Amino acid sequence: MDISHLHLHVRDRPRATEFYRRWFGLTVQREGEAITFLTGTRDFLLALMTDPSPEPPPPWFHFGLRLPAGEAVRDLLARMEQAQVPIAKPLFAGPTLVSFRCRDPDGYAIEVYWST
Repeated sequence: MDISHLHLHVRDRPRATEFYRRWFGLTVQREGEAITFLTGTRDFLLALMTDPSPEPPPPWFHFGLRLPAGEAVRDLLARMEQAQVPIAKPLFAGPTLVSFRCRDPDGYAIEVYWST
């Protein structure tokens, strides 16, 4: 069994949609008046709900996106740093895990990682 759905409240849905499209390759599956559903290559649905003043996420909250190789993690980090995407945790590179955390436009922490 896999978790297949994440629902986030965002201030500016077009901006959040573009962030996930640009950096993680998600595509819009369907869009309504107040919600956008994005999907990737696996059975996962990211729901972005318009909320003019969402509660800030707790400091410990994050979710992860797995990449196919450690070099892909390093490459994405370099591109994000160049584009001034906020980095919440610096690169960790070990023999079985390469990871970092960035923040989306609403402050949600996203762990980008590869592991064996």
